[in-house]
Amino acid sequence: MGDPRPQEPIAKRKAWTFTEEGVPGLTDALAGGDRLRAFQRYWISDNLWNLANLAGHFGMKMLPMDACSRLGAALGLFAVPRFHKVAAQRARATIQHLRPDLDASQQEALFRENCRAQGRLMTEFSVINRLQRCPERLKADSLARIRDAAKEGPVITVGMHLGNWEAGTIAIRSFGLQPYASYVPPKGRAKSWIAERVRTKAGLRFLPPGAEGIRPALRVLKNGGVVSMFCDEGFAGMIRGPFFGRKPHQEGNIAVAIRLARMTGATICPWYCLRTDNFRFEFEALEPIRLPAEDRPNARILDDMLLLNNAIEPVVRAHLDQWYFLDNALRPQ
Repeated sequence: MGDPRPQEPIAKRKAWTFTEEGVPGLTDALAGGDRLRAFQRYWISDNLWNLANLAGHFGMKMLPMDACSRLGAALGLFAVPRFHKVAAQRARATIQHLRPDLDASQQEALFRENCRAQGRLMTEFSVINRLQRCPERLKADSLARIRDAAKEGPVITVGMHLGNWEAGTIAIRSFGLQPYASYVPPKGRAKSWIAERVRTKAGLRFLPPGAEGIRPALRVLKNGGVVSMFCDEGFAGMIRGPFFGRKPHQEGNIAVAIRLARMTGATICPWYCLRTDNFRFEFEALEPIRLPAEDRPNARILDDMLLLNNAIEPVVRAHLDQWYFLDNALRPQ
């Protein structure tokens, strides 16, 4: 995997502030031009999609859990290569870069399995909270490591977008822990409403997205609580984390997790979830990370970031077939 240390200091993270989309009013409709088009999009075309998303979400609730998951797998395999060609191209390129040991047919098989995984995630959102009544579908004994760490002080859980990580809140809460997480609403009013409703019912408590969420997160941790984060991430079609041998940077959640841990003395607890069969999952908690002492603030920022990256990167690399961000690029296209 290597140690991708830069020759020059790593750039500082730019603060990101979340802004909600404004609601076009009658004055926008009367103004014409772009403002009229924005009005029409918000009140007409977007609402048609909102209706479709709501119908799909509640329609799939009528399916048995395994049937809902299998339907998603079939839809993903059908739709991704045909209707998401740019994403499919990025996924294949990422596979070629990260798994050069596989021949062409094996790489294509990995891609197709990831298509199935992407589809499952979309449909399973309708039935994910049934897992609260079906604990036999979640093998989560390993997460006791997180509970034990939380007994000693604040904890930052660092999940990975593998399997169906939405089940993570249910699994973690089964150990008597209450996770808090920043929430960036998905685009689309119906999708946003569905996501907030499902995650709230799972027991997740929300922090403001972006820079506005830092102080509330610090408050939770200083009170000995649990903050949930994901440090494998894609943004604007690019993979931010893990580093995968690239120059380390502070633009992603790896740096945020390290800074929060340094400011509060929190233990970092990486975990992940893997699908074992249709709608059944197994959780694994890695060894908790307690950051070494440093002689001055930020003296170890690079070493700390690599410590966390090197914990999560091998897990993601080993399970690309179930990784949500496989269809993001490692380098600018």
